[in-house]
Amino acid sequence: MKNYLIRRFLLMIPLLFGVSAVNFFILRLAPGSPMDLMISPTMTAESRAAMERNLGLDAPIYRQYGAWLWNVLQGNLGYSYNSYRPVADIIGERLPATFLLMGCALLAGLLLAVPLGVASAVKQHSVFDYLATFGAFVGVSTPNFFLGLGFIYLFSVKLKLFPSSGMTTLGGAGGMIDLLRHLILPCGVLSIGICGRFIRYVRSSMLDVLHQDYVRTAAAKGVPFLPRLGVHAFRNALLSIITLMGLEIPGLLGGAVVTEQIFSWPGIGRLTVDSIMTRDYPVLMGLNLMSAVTVVLSSLLTDVLYALADPRIKYT
Repeated sequence: MKNYLIRRFLLMIPLLFGVSAVNFFILRLAPGSPMDLMISPTMTAESRAAMERNLGLDAPIYRQYGAWLWNVLQGNLGYSYNSYRPVADIIGERLPATFLLMGCALLAGLLLAVPLGVASAVKQHSVFDYLATFGAFVGVSTPNFFLGLGFIYLFSVKLKLFPSSGMTTLGGAGGMIDLLRHLILPCGVLSIGICGRFIRYVRSSMLDVLHQDYVRTAAAKGVPFLPRLGVHAFRNALLSIITLMGLEIPGLLGGAVVTEQIFSWPGIGRLTVDSIMTRDYPVLMGLNLMSAVTVVLSSLLTDVLYALADPRIKYT
């Protein structure tokens, strides 16, 4: 396992290099320039040229990428064009909010989906199975922006149960209760999609395992139902669930972009939209690099969990 992890970390280097290069060139090829939002109508051509030189935007694109990459290798993600603050500090301030939202959504989705998926497989072709399958398809098919607007209209405007935006109440005392009240709606939007996807995979995996010979053998030996379901069936169905979880972690970042914007949640997703609107290239490159690292690490975590869930899997 140790040698395998070392190889995977070494393979991350060219992969992240390639992803960062593609992202950098795509951003530079997009229409518009940060200068369009920074200059005033009265600025002279000489002043614009001087500002472009200060930001390094006058250099050829390959030199701009080389300068950015050299700074990254030294642990410097650059400075924002808008706030003139270090990009690492800006992203670091937003990460806790996004991690809180993503972690709660993933936990809530798993706690709801796994029991429902297992029960749906055990009670195949029953009314409960049809209802769970129907609910899963509804959760997967409903876009986050539509679900978020519906939640705001129902729970914030009509019922006035939860706040519709932000992370804390303006002018309020704050605290854990206030944070939880602001967290419920965006967490609910993200967890519904997660729950829908996991129910389908858990049900399918459990159906495959429940018909295996070793499960029938355990039943014939008189193993009680719950141990037979948990030890013999569910553990062997974990591999597909772990695979989906590895795909879900980076997917949450994409879903958080829409959800955080709808609920004005001060996280990475909202920062991404704001940076796109202002063409803040250094912040966008920092966010793209963070997303690439998240994808690679989640894939590595998935492989490690495979070996923990199934002792037959060996990495040599």
